Amino acid sequence: MTVRFRHADPVRAAFPDLSAGALYAAGVDAPVDTGPRAAAYTVRAAARLAGATEGEFPEVLAWRRAFARMGLKPTQYRSASESLLRRLRKEGALPRIHPLVDLCNAISVAYAVPVAVLDVDRITGPLLEVRPALGDETYTAFGGAVEHPAPGEVTFVDSAGRAHARRWTHRQSGHSAVGAHTGRVLVVTEAMHEGGAESVAEVLKTVEEEVAAHWGATTATAVLTPAAPEFVFGD
Repeated sequence: MTVRFRHADPVRAAFPDLSAGALYAAGVDAPVDTGPRAAAYTVRAAARLAGATEGEFPEVLAWRRAFARMGLKPTQYRSASESLLRRLRKEGALPRIHPLVDLCNAISVAYAVPVAVLDVDRITGPLLEVRPALGDETYTAFGGAVEHPAPGEVTFVDSAGRAHARRWTHRQSGHSAVGAHTGRVLVVTEAMHEGGAESVAEVLKTVEEEVAAHWGATTATAVLTPAAPEFVFGD
């Protein structure tokens, strides 16, 4: 089944500065070593952090403004990229989770924008949409607890009513987390800052090149815009 990924019209209307892109890759289940390449991206991020904290980055500030617009306290709920940058600054390293996730986390800090990686086989089609929650969606935390996003909270929702994120780019779902079993992924990158469209395009190109180099995987990508808001992926 093919799946359509899009941002709902109310989200695009409320956040006109949004730039977004998506990548689909099949065949990423080989246990490859992405450590050296991930390290190269984290070095880039660390060099930038040596001159300013993540809270001063335009990319991070733009997401803080977006979170504030959603009624969230930006220093309580951070975008995933800000959390990773903060961890890198404080601990000097990022956690090791999975070869592809490690790589995408490193790319995320290098470009200072969120890069989500979801297991496609844990998504129920035909639609995965970034939209305000109704309140009846189910979200599975990494610890296994089931939560319900608050009505109006922006999240990724599939056709089964499952939420694959909390507070948009704050936290992904344990249900669609990438693991040893994962063979197909959807990578989503989103930016809110001026120049975000260029960052999104660069992130997609970088992820595509790294996936090809490490796995020789088949990929498809798209930069999403109001005029071309959907990315169709899968078999």
